[in-house]
Amino acid sequence: MKETIGFIGLGGMGLALATNLLKAGYGLRVYNRTAEKARPLLEHGARLARSPAEAAEPGGVVVTMVSDDRAVEAVTLGANGLLDRLGDGVHLSMSTIAPSTARRLAALHRERGSHYVASPVFGKPEVAARAKLWVATSGDAAARARVRLLQEAVSQWIFDFGEDPGAANVIKLAGNFLLGAAIEAMAEAFTMAEKHGVPRRQTYEFFTQTLFDCFVYRGYGKLIASEHYQPVGARPSLIRKDFGLILEAAAEGRVPMPLASLIHERLTATVAKGREDIDWAGFAREVSESAGL
Repeated sequence: MKETIGFIGLGGMGLALATNLLKAGYGLRVYNRTAEKARPLLEHGARLARSPAEAAEPGGVVVTMVSDDRAVEAVTLGANGLLDRLGDGVHLSMSTIAPSTARRLAALHRERGSHYVASPVFGKPEVAARAKLWVATSGDAAARARVRLLQEAVSQWIFDFGEDPGAANVIKLAGNFLLGAAIEAMAEAFTMAEKHGVPRRQTYEFFTQTLFDCFVYRGYGKLIASEHYQPVGARPSLIRKDFGLILEAAAEGRVPMPLASLIHERLTATVAKGREDIDWAGFAREVSESAGL
């Protein structure tokens, strides 16, 4: 068996990642706030940690995949946080967080003699289950080299953005913005076509076989054309958080991003209406509803 690593955060994405690490031959010490979520992993040989610190091992590697900046900070810096125990080990952070948070955490790790590697991912839970994620990574060079095999075990492609620990998270936010922009564009185009008597499905089929023949337009376009936003890849509230981070990063860099503001408003409306049982692409419904459909 390969080395035993810590794994913190067993939501849909985290569970898929941890499962693939077990399949790849790694031992796991797993921690989740709701311990019951660890049961499938425990049945396959993982050990349950009772705190983030217990998931870490001095000089070892610990992976975090949690919901937001606050959660990453809590499991890293809070009572029984992993940083107190990590020693000269590596924290591989796969969560979607602000670039500024990643840089601050990296600095705190350096002060303690440990290392921080940012490693946010692109792909829905079913993609994660197939170990076909796309990974952006950045941080200390030696630490990046150390965790490379772990990243390979859960992904189909890794792109290295260098030493700046915030760089990979910049790319993650930029990518989520591009996905949201594509959803907004299709929602508006399909709605305009429908209002003029052209079925949404027909519009979708034409464009995804011609000008926009790519998996993002095909995948999300199918949901928007059918207006059936299942299965849930990510819930609207989670991606609304991401668009808040996008707008924060834009403000820090003095970058006007009016489309990001619009998408954030669409997601806010979706969440306010209690539509949490749909994929985040369901914010496209705001467009058709505003047109009276």
